Amino acid sequence: MLNAGRLAEANTLFDQVVSRVPPGVDRWQRSAVLVDRAKLAWRLGRIPLALELAAEGWTDLDGEHDDNPAAAQAMHALAYLLEGIGNRRAAVDMLRLSVQVARRAAERSPGAVEILGHCLQGLGGTLNFRAISSPPDRAPAIFEEARGYLREGLDLVEEKHMRRALLAAYSRSLAGVGELDQAEEHAQEALRQAEGAGDKWASAVACWVLAVVRREQGDLVRARTLASRAVAASESINDPSLLLRFSLDLADICAEMGDHVGEATALRCSVAASRTATETLQEGLGQALEQRRVAVQAQRLAVAAQEAAARDPLTGLANRLGLERAAAGLLESTAARGRVPWLVLVDVDRFKGVNDDAGHAAGDATLREIAQLLRRECRAADLVARWAGDEFVVLLGAADGNTLEVGPTVAERIRAAVDNHDWTVVLGTACHPTVSIGVAAGPATLDHLFAAADMALYRAKRHGRNRVEVEPHLTPTTPEAISGN
Repeated sequence: MLNAGRLAEANTLFDQVVSRVPPGVDRWQRSAVLVDRAKLAWRLGRIPLALELAAEGWTDLDGEHDDNPAAAQAMHALAYLLEGIGNRRAAVDMLRLSVQVARRAAERSPGAVEILGHCLQGLGGTLNFRAISSPPDRAPAIFEEARGYLREGLDLVEEKHMRRALLAAYSRSLAGVGELDQAEEHAQEALRQAEGAGDKWASAVACWVLAVVRREQGDLVRARTLASRAVAASESINDPSLLLRFSLDLADICAEMGDHVGEATALRCSVAASRTATETLQEGLGQALEQRRVAVQAQRLAVAAQEAAARDPLTGLANRLGLERAAAGLLESTAARGRVPWLVLVDVDRFKGVNDDAGHAAGDATLREIAQLLRRECRAADLVARWAGDEFVVLLGAADGNTLEVGPTVAERIRAAVDNHDWTVVLGTACHPTVSIGVAAGPATLDHLFAAADMALYRAKRHGRNRVEVEPHLTPTTPEAISGN
């Protein structure tokens, strides 16, 4: 439909199929489908979608693809997109690679011959354009290389649509190396077949080649007519690269004839084609950038939501979920350094009395103040969390110095900090909070450490509160306990 100039119908059909990938396909086939759709989206002017599909399909191409025809097909379509965004060297390199892969695939499977022909047409046609824009002394060699690829494709391919494309491109290579009679013969045959099939792409290329031939023969009037037909056909199929090339050639023909009106019209067409291609790309990249910005923003919001879910809103410390998420990594890194982790379990003594005497707002302020004291007495690398209610947990990781004394030392600093703190601003003279602390260590899981520290905390409460009790070192009983998993 695109090559026939039926753009509205092509857009509608594209919308129906773009969201579906055929079931049961391997990753090479999936890549080919995605990149081919990216190529179609590009020609339809839907640049952000084209970039998104191309990126996804290109990712699937990573890996070995020595003889996979679908990989060759995907590379061919990807090269078209690279050409469209101006990366001309990468486009040719990708086309050469597609031909290599398709050749190996065709040797293994006769069914891959059509894909090889498609890749040969893409490489040959692109080299034709390179030859046109090259210095005169280099152009014939490039045209000759293109002719070889296109002749190989014609010898292989039987499918009519692909043969028309190969024939039209082949005729341009012939004209480029000076074989004008053969170029005219093949271009006329391509035009006849294209008009019979309603293929405006092949018609545009064939008319262009015939215009080149007539110009070389000195028949500028006929050349101008044929070039104008090529421009009109390329406009109808929305192919800016063809339109730009053909309109420039038409302008040159008109200049030779002294047709300044025709030259100006053709130049305006070429400028419009160039501007359209540039603006479309800029707009598409702008839209893609905006989509990327929105995606990044959404990702940040999601991360923020995850962090909020793992944080206690009252104290700002990690909550139970946050502690459980981070504990495994801290325990693992501590074990990797040959250190023993300590868990310090802090419980506010008679906290109900604080709430009863001073009110719940003062109780909340007390918990926030204790959280600040915990942060002050611990290192940045230690994990400080509010476990529940008036209970706090500090998980001490790898520490330098005497690791046998780290946990009890930190616990005593915490106890003394709370006991010696000036609480009059928060509670007046009614209350003076203290904490009881249980401490445990050992190469164990968070659950085992917590259970042991809880036993020590129970003893601290029973022995009078406002004190630190230490549970004897845990002895691991399973490989999982040893590794901290």
